Amino acid sequence: SVKCTSNVQYSITPPPQETSHLAPIPLNGNSVLLISMSQASQYENDSKLVYDMNHYLEYFGHAKSLCDKQNVCRAEISLDVDADRDNVVEKNNPNKGSWKWGSNGHGAILLVNCDSERKYWKKPDSEENFVSKVSDLKDMSVMVLRTRGPVKLPEGYKLTMHISQGDAEKGKLYNYFVKDYPLVLSSEVLSQEVPYIGGRAEMNFYVEGLRFPDKDFDGLISINLSLLEPISEVRSGLPETPIFTDKVVFRVAPWIMTPNTLNPVEVFVCSTSDNYQFLKGMKNLVTKSGYKLKICHEYVNRGDRWMQDELEFGYIDSPHQRFPVVLDSPRDGKLLDFPYNELLGPDFGYVTRVAERKDVSSLDSFGNLEVSPPVTVNGKNYPLGRILIGVAFPTATKGRNMTKVVQDFLWAQKVQEPIALFSDWLLVGHIDEFMTFVPAPDRKGFRLLLASPDAGYKLFRGLQKDGHGQAKLFEGLKDEEPITVDDILSHDSFQAENNYVQSCIDWNRDVLKRELGLDEDDIIDLPILFKLEVEEDKTYRAVAFYPDMVNMIVLGKNLGIPKPFGPKVNGRCALEAEMCCLMEGLGLSCTFIDDFASYHKLLGEVHCGSNVLREPFAFKWWNLEM
Repeated sequence: SVKCTSNVQYSITPPPQETSHLAPIPLNGNSVLLISMSQASQYENDSKLVYDMNHYLEYFGHAKSLCDKQNVCRAEISLDVDADRDNVVEKNNPNKGSWKWGSNGHGAILLVNCDSERKYWKKPDSEENFVSKVSDLKDMSVMVLRTRGPVKLPEGYKLTMHISQGDAEKGKLYNYFVKDYPLVLSSEVLSQEVPYIGGRAEMNFYVEGLRFPDKDFDGLISINLSLLEPISEVRSGLPETPIFTDKVVFRVAPWIMTPNTLNPVEVFVCSTSDNYQFLKGMKNLVTKSGYKLKICHEYVNRGDRWMQDELEFGYIDSPHQRFPVVLDSPRDGKLLDFPYNELLGPDFGYVTRVAERKDVSSLDSFGNLEVSPPVTVNGKNYPLGRILIGVAFPTATKGRNMTKVVQDFLWAQKVQEPIALFSDWLLVGHIDEFMTFVPAPDRKGFRLLLASPDAGYKLFRGLQKDGHGQAKLFEGLKDEEPITVDDILSHDSFQAENNYVQSCIDWNRDVLKRELGLDEDDIIDLPILFKLEVEEDKTYRAVAFYPDMVNMIVLGKNLGIPKPFGPKVNGRCALEAEMCCLMEGLGLSCTFIDDFASYHKLLGEVHCGSNVLREPFAFKWWNLEM
């Protein structure tokens, strides 16, 4: 028989035979008594339940009676996050304990708190064990503990927040309810009791990401809340027992690169003692284009002008916050302190990867790291484009490669699946020496530009045929001996070198067509010749013969292109004329910048000596169908 107060219900399964109102209920050997409450308790032990059970134990040949009286208490407890990704923490979303990609997906998102709220004596906020400013909370994800029930829990019961050791190394938890936002969970504190407020209440917590996805971290972090039952009074030393556990899952937002087709925000260049002409040209171009220009002066850059090689701009994004993040390369030239000291700050994050070996190669500079515009390949969409890196030829027994820690990091971000190109044939080894992307009004919204010795020979042979064989390259340049079109075309060994270079570029052309889903009409060949130079190990590698026009800066519809100092026909450089003809058909304006002495002769060009912070994608990475 069962007796209970009005807000307590019970049921028996399987349903027993009907009996009179006061008669005991006959049970079978598998009967289950299920007790529930229609609403949360208003105070502790406000409901009662009494049950009396008699059954005959045939084996022992006697009857046994069991009678118990229970105090009953109901508390609604929910650990909640923004599982539907609309910047609102909804109540008890059924999908909060898992994570799914796609526009119909679910699961909360966490940012690595890699900016710094402090402008002086700064370091990334994620390295602090406290909240330095209230503004730092906007970089964290809100998690809400919602309760509804009695003023207090029955004696001995308590709520505990807990996290695994592995996840605690990737995320931390702060309490907003207490002054100064104390740390609740970390790698040193894996479990902590949290207060039960009572009544209908909400308590906010703030979750902070510490690490980006990487080879050993898939990006997922779980946080748990358990209601613990007190230790048995009969036998001491037994652990508290969880009678209810709620779980939420976060995915750490990936670092995302931005392609040339996105709008610029700010251009970065270095000022050195010998680059006045370059700097003047860049200032004019940026001013004409309507963007901000940041000049890194020589007391900061210490003579290191290669802004592109030192860093790569990207960003991180979530429904509640987004900010740029600079990836610092392992190159570590004299610009090594610039990303940390000059860029890290409020809402500007910093991340780096330290090479596992000391012999970092030129391929670890970020002129060797690019990203394509959005593409569709064999029906698969890449709305954030695909990362491009340069490595040694796949069958090479020796050669230079981008260091493994950087490659592992790029692959682990998942949303811009990398493509490996062959760039070790170049002396410097950077993919920006033979390729770039520019916006276009038609087809896929962009064109791939490739350096092409074949296009260069075609142009020079045309000039020779039209009677301009004596036109000179490098004419008027100090300390540079002019060379005629006829001289270039007369050297069979020089053409053999360019045939080799063309074969290397053609191999990459096939990879890019296949991996980016491109047709020949999506590619434009630029007339650029190369020469081979021998290194100390007797290896021959290529450098541009004249300023490499593909190594440009793209600012919307304005292109800043290395001035090639090519042969003049009717007073105009034939290489510049060809370049304008190819680009103006896409609605792009060409500005040629003199970087010959200050960059080209040092084996770099306009793109190598500049960097562009761009607007983020409109597309949200979590909507990717993976």
